[in-house]
Amino acid sequence: MRTELRDDRGVPLEHVTVALGWDPATRSRFFGRREEIDLNVAALLFAADRLVDVVYHEQLSSTDGAVRLHGDSITGEGEGDDEIISVDLSRLAAQVTTVLFLITCYTGQTFERIANAYCRVIDTVAGTQLARHELTGGGSHTGLVLGRVRRTEGAWHFQDVGAGLRARHPIEAIPQLGPFIE
Repeated sequence: MRTELRDDRGVPLEHVTVALGWDPATRSRFFGRREEIDLNVAALLFAADRLVDVVYHEQLSSTDGAVRLHGDSITGEGEGDDEIISVDLSRLAAQVTTVLFLITCYTGQTFERIANAYCRVIDTVAGTQLARHELTGGGSHTGLVLGRVRRTEGAWHFQDVGAGLRARHPIEAIPQLGPFIE
């Protein structure tokens, strides 16, 4: 479903947040160790079908400063959202036509093995959720194309995608993203 980003008064929305949360792995009954789980959220910025910037755990801000990752959790410790990306749509470079949101499991666990994992897209101004995906039990993939915002005819539109893929890092996902940026 494609949703034009406007608030309840019809004013175009300019700020979107993507949040990711999960619980740490439990300790093994036999060895007393736990296998760490490191999920990551990323925003990939495209000019038409050309990748022009990426915000993820190794680059916390876009070149124009409009997209920011507010820290990289490597364990999922703590309550609530563990990683957050904020997007100021009004500040994105004019060449950017699509922002694709991606979740990957850096440590390689499939979503069916991660407890209480979710991701969501939020209208930051109104505080309303545009999309939410429960990742736990979500299949034998290590990545998810959460959704995208696309600029068409001067307005930003959100489209929920929810497609699984095999990638532990955003760079590994890039060759698989063609169908989601067309």
